[in-house]
Amino acid sequence: MDVQIEESWRELLQPEFDKDYFRTLTDFVRQEYRTQTIYPPGRLIFNAFNLCPFSQVKVVIIGQDPYHGPGQAHGLCFSVNDGIPFPPSLVNIFKEIKNDIGTEPPTTGNLTRWARQGVLLLNATLTVRAHQAGSHQGHGWETFTDSVIRLLADEKEHLVFILWGAYAQRKGAFIDRNKHLVLTSAHPSPLSAYNGFFGNRHFSKANEYLKAHGMTEIVW
Repeated sequence: MDVQIEESWRELLQPEFDKDYFRTLTDFVRQEYRTQTIYPPGRLIFNAFNLCPFSQVKVVIIGQDPYHGPGQAHGLCFSVNDGIPFPPSLVNIFKEIKNDIGTEPPTTGNLTRWARQGVLLLNATLTVRAHQAGSHQGHGWETFTDSVIRLLADEKEHLVFILWGAYAQRKGAFIDRNKHLVLTSAHPSPLSAYNGFFGNRHFSKANEYLKAHGMTEIVW
């Protein structure tokens, strides 16, 4: 199956694209786009991969679902398009960056600048129906993104995996902590941010680790 995705990822993930579950998933997603309002736009489903080729990945942040409001989702977890108000979790992420390393919140919630520096902003599920959170869960995306995480964990060394909340932590439970830095805390959502997200210092910790292993730090 020919999936429109950045070349290095396409080659590495071709075995997944050829599996029955992915064919079934593709049929489901195509039908949904034909009959429902689905986010993100189809051309941006694999935006996280297209902006961050395999060889450039240094940090992996795992989200759950794309945003399901108009104009928000563009294929990067926690990120919104330019001009879109910041969702509450993103507000809290920027607050923690300010408290951790002193960087003032930006004027846009578009995290493309992180992706271009080697941060893979990966949602577990890559599509969603408008106004229906979780509506595309359980159709195969999770199997696919588990394979992506396993590929990264097995084939690369000294990555930083950032796992906020129980869902992301379960998804990254198998990652070898001796080979990679795995940072875990509460989720930045307003429901849990004060239970351990604020003060986690994940942004400075990630940069310290990258620097210690000879890699360029992320400009958060």
